[in-house]
Amino acid sequence: MTDPASDDDAAPPRRGGYRKGTERRAQILDEMIRMVAEQGVDASSLRSVADALGITHAALRHYFPSRDDLLLAVYREHEVREQDAPNRMRSAIGDMRESASRNRAVPGLVQLYTTLAADAVQEGHPATRDFMRERFARLRADLAELIAADQAAGRIRADLDPVDLASLSIAASDGLQVQWLLDPEAVDGERVLRLLERIVPAGGADRTDGASA
Repeated sequence: MTDPASDDDAAPPRRGGYRKGTERRAQILDEMIRMVAEQGVDASSLRSVADALGITHAALRHYFPSRDDLLLAVYREHEVREQDAPNRMRSAIGDMRESASRNRAVPGLVQLYTTLAADAVQEGHPATRDFMRERFARLRADLAELIAADQAAGRIRADLDPVDLASLSIAASDGLQVQWLLDPEAVDGERVLRLLERIVPAGGADRTDGASA
């Protein structure tokens, strides 16, 4: 049931309204993350989120004018929380392997990522395309830096180009996520990424404890 008073959210901010607006936006993102994690992206229409929060569709559109705006905001917030995950390994493939393990509990958020990636290559989603291009560029750079550090420490073969290996790791992780969503019983992304870890060490050593050791 909607709360008529919540239509105030759609009005221009008054004194003290900015704090209320920030709190309401955070509330919307919390609810959206919960809905996507539990029910998938299909449950994330603007109207369904407004109904779940007990606010009007107009009030929700005040904060997120389009579904793309809402999905991007949710994924950005998810990424911020993911950065604070415990025991991050700070190694190129090791971080992805740990993320694959955590993602088993939230398939809806994995679906959100693949939805954004699919939208980004289609016309009509300029904000999503810009976000994914920037994300891939940042991720390649971050992973290449970690790979270079592992190479300097003798943990990864020095003859591999760090950016190329970063691109390969991202492609492997993203492709495995799609396969896992389609057939969770057949694909174990964490195990497959562990295989990639065993392929690239210096000297071809068969390491199974992650590249950060």
